[in-house]
Amino acid sequence: MKIRDDVTPGGYRPRRDAFWFARSRAYTVFVLRELTSVFVAWTVVFLLLLVDAVLGGSLPEFAALAARPWMIALNVLALAATCFHAITFLNLAPRATVVRLDGYRLPAWLIQGGNHSLWLAVSAVVAFFVLRGFQ
Repeated sequence: MKIRDDVTPGGYRPRRDAFWFARSRAYTVFVLRELTSVFVAWTVVFLLLLVDAVLGGSLPEFAALAARPWMIALNVLALAATCFHAITFLNLAPRATVVRLDGYRLPAWLIQGGNHSLWLAVSAVVAFFVLRGFQ
């Protein structure tokens, strides 16, 4: 007796093609956001390596590695992916968090605007100290 892999005890289940997510913009953005998590993880690893180099006294060697063209390209790609990940994550906040004031639900644009404004403010403060050189 031949066993078919497209038939389960519960009945027929059609096979899903490899690009099922490409049929809908929402699914495509979801899959891209999940894939950008790999670049977010790389950013965390890179920053941990930087902290280790600063604390361990091997900053010149780390700077030489970070100045290589392939590392610069990887970090530029990671920056773009991390920004995409952050923006799409912050845009989903109103769906995941319901904020009520005096019994009224805050509109989505207000929650998104607050999230994006805080992100820009924190980025500006970090950029100020980094560009000033912590003087």
